Amino acid sequence: MNDQTDQRTVLLMLVGSGAVYIALEHPSFGTALLVGVGVMTLLHLLLKDR
Repeated sequence: MNDQTDQRTVLLMLVGSGAVYIALEHPSFGTALLVGVGVMTLLHLLLKDR
């Protein structure tokens, strides 16, 4: 793995865990796991070509 991949992995984990925390604090925004996985998947798809 190169340095770019490691940074992307850390970014995905941080944003995903932040989304899960927000969803846990405010259940009206949806199920915590679904929100976390959705955000992480979106970021992965957006950053895939870089």
